[in-house]
Amino acid sequence: MEKYISKAKVLIEALPYFKAFNDKIVVIKYGGSAMIDDHLKSAVLEDIVLMRYIGMKPVIVHGGGKEISTTLERLGKKTDFIQGYRVTDEETMEIAEMVLSGKVGKNIVRHLHVHGVNAVGISGKDGGILKCCKKSIGDIDVGLVGEVTDVNPKLIMTLLEDGFIPVISPIGINKEGETFNVNADQAASSIAGAVNAEKLVFLTDVPGVLGDKNDLSSLMSTLSLREIQLLIKEKQVEGGMIPKLQCCYQAVIDGVKKVHILDGRVEHSLLLEMFTNDGIGTMVEGGEQDEKMVI
Repeated sequence: MEKYISKAKVLIEALPYFKAFNDKIVVIKYGGSAMIDDHLKSAVLEDIVLMRYIGMKPVIVHGGGKEISTTLERLGKKTDFIQGYRVTDEETMEIAEMVLSGKVGKNIVRHLHVHGVNAVGISGKDGGILKCCKKSIGDIDVGLVGEVTDVNPKLIMTLLEDGFIPVISPIGINKEGETFNVNADQAASSIAGAVNAEKLVFLTDVPGVLGDKNDLSSLMSTLSLREIQLLIKEKQVEGGMIPKLQCCYQAVIDGVKKVHILDGRVEHSLLLEMFTNDGIGTMVEGGEQDEKMVI
């Protein structure tokens, strides 16, 4: 009997969150190990299905870099990275779009349909969702890598209103009609701001933001905008965490209520962070910032 009472207590603890998030939009940047490991993939998508069934409006923006690299390798094409960005010529762009908008996106849609929810796989080109320009990295040319300049949320909102989960690949287009490969974190952040999301969630392969990268107990459970500024300025974070925190920062500036960085390797991490009192990752919310400090 005790185990049944424990289950009931978990549901009661989650009840205020169910009420608070009903009819709210949550953008989930889906990537990392949670996309590759079949067990983790199933757990993440089950979490998203539950979110939909309790009245939330999830939007998935997915990566797929490892799938792209595997496909390029299979085709005998070399992959180069500069400052974390894949050098993208026309052939690589064509392959990336095929993998992201085709194989990866449609596989996510298939899993969601198996669980009984309606989902639609689209790219940032559809409905002109992701408008972008060529990304500049000093004097270095990384090819068809895009920087988001504008988001048209109309198609996303239409799908949500009709009960669908949009599954969006980070492919953008410029005003001349050229196709660009967009960083999935930036795509998710830009979309979250444009749809007035209640939450933006980044699924990663780290526990969250650590005060000391060598000490897992130094997890920072909450961060303000000013704390993000200081972490980057004082070089307390490095590598891929810097652009991720910049995306968190920009999302909050754009009106997203809260942003979460979660370890997608933890089974049901979405539910644990969103529907329990303790949470497990790092949550970013507004607060004071130094207007003069550029990150």
